[in-house]
Amino acid sequence: MFKAKTTLSKFLIEQLDGNADSKNLSALLVDIAAAIKAISAVVSRGALGDHLGTLETENVQGEQQKKLDVITNEIMLRQCEWGGLLAGMVSEELEDAFVVPRDRPRGAYLLSFDPLDGSSNIDVNAAVGTIFSILHQREATTPTTASFLRPGREQVAAGYAIYGPSTMLVMTVGRGTHGFTLDRETGNFVLTHPDLMVPADTGEFAINVSNERFWEPPVMRYVTECKAGCSGVRERDFNMRWIAAMVADVHRILMRGGVYLYPRDNRQPLRAGRLRLLYEAAPMAMLIEQAGGLASTGRQRLSDVEPEDIHQRCSVILGSRSEVERIERYHREHDSGADRPYISPLFNERSLYRPEPA
Repeated sequence: MFKAKTTLSKFLIEQLDGNADSKNLSALLVDIAAAIKAISAVVSRGALGDHLGTLETENVQGEQQKKLDVITNEIMLRQCEWGGLLAGMVSEELEDAFVVPRDRPRGAYLLSFDPLDGSSNIDVNAAVGTIFSILHQREATTPTTASFLRPGREQVAAGYAIYGPSTMLVMTVGRGTHGFTLDRETGNFVLTHPDLMVPADTGEFAINVSNERFWEPPVMRYVTECKAGCSGVRERDFNMRWIAAMVADVHRILMRGGVYLYPRDNRQPLRAGRLRLLYEAAPMAMLIEQAGGLASTGRQRLSDVEPEDIHQRCSVILGSRSEVERIERYHREHDSGADRPYISPLFNERSLYRPEPA
């Protein structure tokens, strides 16, 4: 018997109330999905599209831009500015907020996005993605930079696309986290992973170990214990993963569990972390929390961080609940002076901590 597939549009009708605001939010998410389809087509062309390589320009963060950074940013802007659903947008690739021109209708939503997360992976044909966050605009006036400076708990929707062997859209409207796969034959996003849940426990962690010498002591303590495996205080082995694209690492956690760490370090002591709060950390935090996991800076809930700048950076620790809670405890113990040095029997070298039993 034929069973109709649940498309993104049908899913949104079922998930959201039928009032005008909900219809507008649904329409905006469909616009974002259309932009993601266009980006997927461009990315999948690879070298055939003549879009690989680096430009001589830098974005506002001082990072050298890839050709596809600029192209995908334009796709998101052009696809989403015309529908009368948005008042403004913030992008990793733009220095200031983009305000929908006066000659076009403005809506009641604000969109923040990273058009191509992990773009350094493009030239090696590894996974990349797009991350987005949606806020409801508070005031019926022309938005300013300050309009976007609100904590993640105020998001009305968030999501990401991952461009891999298949293109997937993972999103939430505050009623669970759900995954859709792009059916290239019909052009529809089809619900394939409803009600994703992050397992409370895990045996995997993702962190860039090349930065180990810069980490704070609580992070060093946690990773040292995981690497010690069944011979150490955790008494079980852990696998370490790192793809260098937040979308790919978070996607793996949503599919099978794990914990992701991109902590603050001492390379730039005044910087609270490396990832951008508005369009990387906050939307991922909402997705993970809606899937039963936790998202933290190590010292506070990520969704409670009050942004002061549209490109503000923060520490990110998210994933399986038990591991994030452990890492938060290690931060509390370090900040209170409760941790002490010990001699590691595994490595026969001086570590920074005396781990407590699991």
